[in-house]
Amino acid sequence: MTRKLRDDCFLHDEDRLTHAAAIAILRERIEPVVAQEEVALDDATGRYLAQAVTAPRPVPAHTNAAVDGYAFAFSDYDAQAGTSFPIAGRVAAGPAEELDLPKGSAVRIFTGGSMPQGLDTVVMQEDTDTQEREGTTLVAVPAGLKEGANCRLAGEDVKAGEVLLKEGSRLRPQDVATAASAGQAQLVCHTPLKVAVVSTGDEIVRAGAPLGPGQVYDANAPMLRGLIEAAGATCDDLGVLGDTREAVEKNLKDASAAYDVVITSGGASRGEEDHVVDTMDALGDLHMWQIAVKPGRPMAFGQIDDSLIMGLPGNPVAVFVCFLLYVRPVLVRLAGGTWAEPVHYPLPAAFSVPKKKTGRREFWRGFLTTGADGGVAVGKFERDGSGLISSLRAADGLIEIDEETASVKEGEAVHFIPLSQFGIPMG
Repeated sequence: MTRKLRDDCFLHDEDRLTHAAAIAILRERIEPVVAQEEVALDDATGRYLAQAVTAPRPVPAHTNAAVDGYAFAFSDYDAQAGTSFPIAGRVAAGPAEELDLPKGSAVRIFTGGSMPQGLDTVVMQEDTDTQEREGTTLVAVPAGLKEGANCRLAGEDVKAGEVLLKEGSRLRPQDVATAASAGQAQLVCHTPLKVAVVSTGDEIVRAGAPLGPGQVYDANAPMLRGLIEAAGATCDDLGVLGDTREAVEKNLKDASAAYDVVITSGGASRGEEDHVVDTMDALGDLHMWQIAVKPGRPMAFGQIDDSLIMGLPGNPVAVFVCFLLYVRPVLVRLAGGTWAEPVHYPLPAAFSVPKKKTGRREFWRGFLTTGADGGVAVGKFERDGSGLISSLRAADGLIEIDEETASVKEGEAVHFIPLSQFGIPMG
């Protein structure tokens, strides 16, 4: 049975949260809300695993040859001078017959072929010579081989009973290959999280429409759709809502009945024309977060029944950054995935910022470059405006600057978060 969203999932006692406090609340209180289903292996890539996969048998299941060559017993071999062995059989990949081999003999073996009983070492065929002597074919094995050379041992990759894939992991192509190697034709996965996107504002029009005075094209909806789908959820675009309480209330009420999560952009403040917050208050539970971060301080988080409502700011940079920091990990966890903190890499700054306001955490757009010493460094997009989509195109990642830092000098280490770990390729 699908678990319901907690009534207090955002409840806190502070008026303005630090970034770390906000993440801690989310990580502690958000749980999966989706159902489970069996998924064919061919359709499993990108899904979140609901049940761990263990190996029913060792992989490889049998000791086998890693190359085409000749197999022999190391105990019969002179590693200092080399040895000539009579060839007493042939082993190819696939079902193997039991061979009754004379002591001191070798067999012709091909990659993947099961090692015959008593043989433990393989020489590559290009390192050997063969000759006929008195009706017997001999293979000359040169000196210098080590015991067990060119053999793949049974269980070398995976031991029987070993956990191959953990519950909550998002399945990559190599994970699906792992499941296939263990003989799993189907996997128990979580059903995809259903997410809706809503844009708000009388000034917002969609690309392709004529642009009137005072209007702007909606960059947030297509960007959010791409980010949501990259996180493994499905996404429906519910259009643009005008700045009326009636329109916002009706659409959020309908959306909350049909989707696990509704994400709005714009209207997340308390202004006279901002109705998202008041609607959450009226229809459900509002947990207004004033997070001490830049960009994106005014974010509204709440819920209507069992639907999570996440109100993002209207500026595209703030939407992008807030989604990666707060919305994406929530979506992943609600979808059955494992909460993962982004990895920070300390890199020298190829820039300087003489003065930064303390008391808030800032996330600047950064790009990889070459430092003064010729090593990897991180540069900073020169302007910080939340409407500058060009800064997102230029960015390889985010530069995280903590609350206590008042300035950054060139060459100092800063924390760099690559966008690639969010499924966003570098430009």
